[in-house]
Amino acid sequence: MTKFERLKKRSQFLHDLRAFFYERAVIEVDTPILSQAATPDLHLRSLRTTLQIPGEGLKDYYLHTSPEYPMKRLLCEGVEDCFYLGKVFRDSDLSPRHQIEFSMLEWYRLGFDLQQLIDEVVALIQARLSGSETLCDDVEQLTYRETFAKYAQIDDIFSATAANCREVLLIHKVPEIVGVELDDKVLWEQLVLTEVIEPQLGKSGICVINDFPARDAALARVSTDNPQCAQRFEVFVNGMELANGYYELADANEYRQRFEASLAMHKEQGLPPVVLDENLLADLEQKGLPDCSGVALGVDRLFALQQGLEDISEGIAFGIKDA
Repeated sequence: MTKFERLKKRSQFLHDLRAFFYERAVIEVDTPILSQAATPDLHLRSLRTTLQIPGEGLKDYYLHTSPEYPMKRLLCEGVEDCFYLGKVFRDSDLSPRHQIEFSMLEWYRLGFDLQQLIDEVVALIQARLSGSETLCDDVEQLTYRETFAKYAQIDDIFSATAANCREVLLIHKVPEIVGVELDDKVLWEQLVLTEVIEPQLGKSGICVINDFPARDAALARVSTDNPQCAQRFEVFVNGMELANGYYELADANEYRQRFEASLAMHKEQGLPPVVLDENLLADLEQKGLPDCSGVALGVDRLFALQQGLEDISEGIAFGIKDA
């Protein structure tokens, strides 16, 4: 297939994504790519640039890692169900599944609980993968605890030890990990998830994991029924994460507390500080975020699955090395 033919297919793919939301009366919003603030998420790196602002001189701005913050500000201002489809930027490694500049689809649904949003994500993925070689008819939904029990034979990951996790890595012949403290349960658990479990997910359909540990809530609400768990889910197909969604945290004070906790971890790990989005925090406090659920989905990954591509760079006009 020529590049032109591939790009024609991508054009139709993007059209179909938009049509999915237009049919549901979800409006498209266009948010700024540049922001005066960066993400405090410990696992994301914002790209920085310097602008000449009239009357202010040189000023640092950041390319957004997702449209989440401005979209939430719009929701605070009264905008209802909405989606964004466009470019985001994350300074990280390159791989067949990662590009520094990539396309993201993010949307928010007012009044949706987490299961309603999961059902909509599944419907969108099934619609886009229908007719492709990727299996998508079967849907497996598991809790985080059930996922470890089924795919890593750890019956209760919440009470398991670092030694239990290291044993699983050994059984699955994961190459020796150096530089990790033997009693760092959280990190060994994460290694089991990424090295042992995730490659097995969604091999015969779509796999949804929910009820993540509360420590991994990010900006999701913690469950009132089970304070150990966050109301967050991830979706996998063919061993690849496609989507990450939350029942959205609404408490402005809790936002600040979580942001500041992330900043403290930046400092602890010797990472540079980041500028918090005070505009978002002010809107949350003064106007309030409506009850909603939201999700972000990797467009390039989904298109690669639809087209049977091994590397997402094959499905875009130019990868970062060719730009």
